[in-house]
Amino acid sequence: MIKFERHILKNGLTVLLNQDKNTPLVSFNILYDAGSKYENEKKTGLAHLFEHLMFSGTKDVPDFDYHTQMAGGENNAFTNADIADFYITVPGENLETAFWLESDRMTNLSLDEQSFENEKRVVIEEFKETSLNTPYGDMWHYLAPISYKVHPYKWPTIGKKIEHIENITLEDVRDFYRNYYHPGNAVISISGNFDSNNALRLAEKWFGHITKNGIVHKTVPQEPQQIIKESKIIKENVPSNALYMAFHIGGRSDIKYYTQDLLSDILGRGRSARLFQNLVKEKEFFNEIQAYVTGNLDPGLMIIEGHLTDNVDYDLAVESIRNELKSLKQGDLERSELEKLKNKIENQMAFSEISILNKAINLAQYELVGDVSLINKQHDLYSKVTCDDVIAEANNIFIENNCSELIYMKN
Repeated sequence: MIKFERHILKNGLTVLLNQDKNTPLVSFNILYDAGSKYENEKKTGLAHLFEHLMFSGTKDVPDFDYHTQMAGGENNAFTNADIADFYITVPGENLETAFWLESDRMTNLSLDEQSFENEKRVVIEEFKETSLNTPYGDMWHYLAPISYKVHPYKWPTIGKKIEHIENITLEDVRDFYRNYYHPGNAVISISGNFDSNNALRLAEKWFGHITKNGIVHKTVPQEPQQIIKESKIIKENVPSNALYMAFHIGGRSDIKYYTQDLLSDILGRGRSARLFQNLVKEKEFFNEIQAYVTGNLDPGLMIIEGHLTDNVDYDLAVESIRNELKSLKQGDLERSELEKLKNKIENQMAFSEISILNKAINLAQYELVGDVSLINKQHDLYSKVTCDDVIAEANNIFIENNCSELIYMKN
């Protein structure tokens, strides 16, 4: 059980506090509801670019990393389709440093032409390295737009194409900052060795004066039900033929998400999962194969990803996956198999709760989902899933019209 306090300042900033006296450290996490799904479709990559710009410094703090290190800490950040998240871990006595640094860049970020152009070049090089120069690195650039026709998940977080990043202007960046980086669109979560009254005082001191003057929880167009199967074949210089099958599932607030997550684990979580045992180890149709859910806040995807062995007929390999799905849909599931996976998830959650950084990040994300108390309900929600639930979801999900299929063929 993770004990926490929840406070909302007058300017709309949510503050979540979790004390853990078993460590001398404290993790300060600030989440912004500012993922790539809020971008203009013609200027994608802006949310990720802005994550980089958040480290470009302010008038008072030109070097963010220097002050973090001088406080004995470390920091990092990540951006995805739903959120932008920034975190600092420092010794407990230096918690105020984290408050100071994050409040300063929420209001005083240096967005000048030089820093903007420098970071834009960095992001463009990252795009080339991860998406263009890595085998299968452009997978989401192909799979996302055939899986989504309306929802902004139809482009990857790094951006649709380099030209979009090149065409982002300094004014675009300043607008994004004003609209999304303010107290009413943020959640602060703190876990570790600190005094709650002092932390709340620091929140008021460093953030209470900042006005809520931008967008709060902007809505995005929701994806309609897929009614026809989508397919795309890409011929590239890749090490092996590969297959990606994407099926629409619920979002993180959907009660069925827990059944769907377990369903993906049954199929493709690790070397003991069905797809690996039957199609890699036994039949040797694939070099590797896995199944996973994207875990998006809005309705996401369950992905089956497989890399075929040389000289294996593609149609035979695909049929082998379909036979595994068919078997599950017809009720081939023992309670012992499901319970084994539940135990793995329980152990994973218990291990995650050891980390103060994980707790801080998870608290903020469940707050954005809409119910921060979900952090203490995960075990029960997974434990209540039955074999019948999993079989029913398999029948709901694994239908041809709910599938988008991406195929890589070697040149």
